[in-house]
Amino acid sequence: YSIVARDPATGELGVAVQSHWFSVGPIVPWARPGVGAVATQANVEVGYGPRGLALLEQGLAPTSALERLLSEDEGARGRQVAIVDASGRTAVHTGADCIPCAGHVTGDGVCCQANIMASDRVWPAMLDAFNTSAGPLSERLLAALDSAEQEGGDLRGRQSAAILVVPAQGEAWDSVVSLRVEDDPEPLTELRRLVSLHAAYSLAGDADELVNEGRHDDAIRLYVEASERAPD
Repeated sequence: YSIVARDPATGELGVAVQSHWFSVGPIVPWARPGVGAVATQANVEVGYGPRGLALLEQGLAPTSALERLLSEDEGARGRQVAIVDASGRTAVHTGADCIPCAGHVTGDGVCCQANIMASDRVWPAMLDAFNTSAGPLSERLLAALDSAEQEGGDLRGRQSAAILVVPAQGEAWDSVVSLRVEDDPEPLTELRRLVSLHAAYSLAGDADELVNEGRHDDAIRLYVEASERAPD
């Protein structure tokens, strides 16, 4: 199961995913600042990620980009893919040959999709959790993953997870959060730990830059906050 979304307050774009499959992070989530985000899964065609982003960058709407991808793919009936662009427009496809329970649901700037699920309650629960949670985009994406697991999640169990959030604008390689859990009995627990640790290290990194600028008093405050977030 995965979620793609845009944060209307910040313009950030993100993808989060969990699967009973090894190292899902390099496969499913794709995002580029100012362009969009893509999740490609089920019988995965990894090229849907970079190719989908390239089509968005060329000016195609998500629906047109998705139609192009599917029309050029003989295996489209086994694919599941979701796209959100920098304006919050969405498009999603669950192929007829995806293994049930499989399906998707969309909202304002968000798509939730899943296959090989324990029940068809998974993807609606993800959307509800995303829409009712607060905080930064990364926290809302994690809330959606947790709700999927609470509804039974992947019929096969748990193995890996990933989250990718990019800023509203920036270079192609810029990210706010880019973390993966490759193989773990409780990947969502580990992913949430890493996201929390990442926040602390981001503060420490900002403090390092302040030191580089000679702003030591400002740096001290960030170092203290970072240590409070990750006291171990």
